[in-house]
Amino acid sequence: MRVTSTQNQKSEIRNQKSVVPFPSRYDQKLEFILRTSARIFADKSYHSTSMRDISRETKVSLAGLYHYCKSKEELLFLIQDNCFGRVLERLEERLAAVVDPVLKLRIFIENHLSFFAANMAEMKVLSHEAESLQGQLHAHVSGRKDKYTKLATRILKEVNDAQDTKPVVNLTVATYALFGMMNWIYNWYDPTGKLKVNELSENLTQLFLGGFAPGSVLEGSDKTLRTHSEDLSIWRGVKVKT
Repeated sequence: MRVTSTQNQKSEIRNQKSVVPFPSRYDQKLEFILRTSARIFADKSYHSTSMRDISRETKVSLAGLYHYCKSKEELLFLIQDNCFGRVLERLEERLAAVVDPVLKLRIFIENHLSFFAANMAEMKVLSHEAESLQGQLHAHVSGRKDKYTKLATRILKEVNDAQDTKPVVNLTVATYALFGMMNWIYNWYDPTGKLKVNELSENLTQLFLGGFAPGSVLEGSDKTLRTHSEDLSIWRGVKVKT
């Protein structure tokens, strides 16, 4: 995984008001530490991982680790920030001259899946550790995430507006349903398996745009759902009516 803007990220964490360049000779070692940390976080979870675990796996002393990052949280921040930064940068480059809304959506899905298929550990960390950062680090990554989400919603709105018959689907629901489909692949997709990432992208695009069985929705089908109140809590002492 390419580490982007490492100099600025490092200095912004140290001092939000003063940018001190991070020496380029350290970039390769920092990238190795981040890649390894992402794999360990994905395997053990962020909170179950210690700096000693990372030191052991990277064979970098604790003093050496703290030379690059002052804390485990800073490592997590750099992993997440680099992931969102890179996927956004690549997407914006590919969308620059595209006008057709459906093509924009196809590019969005393919860009997301191809990037994360190449960075499965990082993808899992992004999905599971979204709320593990605190304060300004959390705010910074959340800002990138929000920008990415709003871009997806904007593309979906363009697709929706271009249709002759407007489907009655809330854009927020559509946006997070799309991310749910794409982000879940770390649980089952094998990048080295028979299903290539371009085939995965085509399948998910078709499924999202056309549905699995578009002609099977019956009028008044909602009437077949539950029509009576029911307690769904698994606990006898807790009543949850629906």
